[in-house]
Amino acid sequence: MFSSRHSRHASFVRGSIVCATLALAALLVAAMPGRSGETRANEERIPPPLILAGGRRLEFLRDFSSETQVEPKRSFWKKIVDVVAGPPSSHHMLRPYGIAIDSAGRIIVTDPGSATVQIFDFEKQKHRLLTGGKRIPFGSPQGVAVDAEDRIYVTDSQLGVVFVFDSAGKPQQILGHQKNGRGYFERPTGIAVDSLANRLFVTDTLRHKVYALDLHGNVLNSFGGRGAGEGQFNFPTEIVLRGSELIVVDAMNFRVQTFNREGTFLHSFGSLGGATGYLLRPKGLALDSEGNVYVVDALLETVQVFNREGALLYFFGRGGTGPGEFQLPAGIFIDPRDRIYVADALNQRVQVFQFRGARSSRNGGQP
Repeated sequence: MFSSRHSRHASFVRGSIVCATLALAALLVAAMPGRSGETRANEERIPPPLILAGGRRLEFLRDFSSETQVEPKRSFWKKIVDVVAGPPSSHHMLRPYGIAIDSAGRIIVTDPGSATVQIFDFEKQKHRLLTGGKRIPFGSPQGVAVDAEDRIYVTDSQLGVVFVFDSAGKPQQILGHQKNGRGYFERPTGIAVDSLANRLFVTDTLRHKVYALDLHGNVLNSFGGRGAGEGQFNFPTEIVLRGSELIVVDAMNFRVQTFNREGTFLHSFGSLGGATGYLLRPKGLALDSEGNVYVVDALLETVQVFNREGALLYFFGRGGTGPGEFQLPAGIFIDPRDRIYVADALNQRVQVFQFRGARSSRNGGQP
């Protein structure tokens, strides 16, 4: 009698578990994101390649906005747990600004909106979140650069310092942090690394200067000062290295200036205007393999491409939320394969494009 009851009870429990599992699976299927109308619409709105002179072309590749797009897809049973207990929290970009790519292809994005730096490793399907130094959290991380050893340098415009991390993301030091607790810089924004000379170049937007530092944070020299003349600045922001030259976005003079590494003015281009070919709110700055200069304009919501002499070659992007469209774009980075990464700040994402130059077009489109 007891055995029979026990058997019936066990069968009941097993049946209940099976039913619960099937119910959870049904809930999971219903809850799993499918190809929504919005997703299909976005896929249909992917812009066609931009055909350029000399067989060149520009293509939209993709965008990303959170760690869920880089980490391995969760198993079926983990998804069942997610339905019951809720999905694990993920880190979504709030207002991405600066971008850098290291030698391993990891994409490093500063996000002053969340006061974090996110590292996306799509090849290894890993994600890392940096929140600041050992004892000092980020205030407003802005510019980012990496050196030949893949050390990461992050300017913090609120704290007035530069955070330094090793290639694994471990905090190493804070450059410009003074004994009184204040940072040496007023508002550091752009940063570039000269690994051969062991130098850093930092734009201080509120001081209207560019500073050259050694890798320990000692100031070697500076140049600039407020004004509209050659070699002067009015709120400089981004900076990049090209051979022996430094190229600086002189934001509120609506131009891009070029210097040698000692700070001697060489030439400039750009003027105020609300149409392509002019600059209205220049932000990010990058160079492709042909030496062309890419300038992100936040208010025009485009990326304009100029040759070395400052002549407009082409532009891409417009205001909007779809693929290839921007809302207040900020930073930009171009990797050795001519992949273009644009921080689309108000759309809370990074968009990726591919420039195929004359050489890659002759080689069958391989960058």
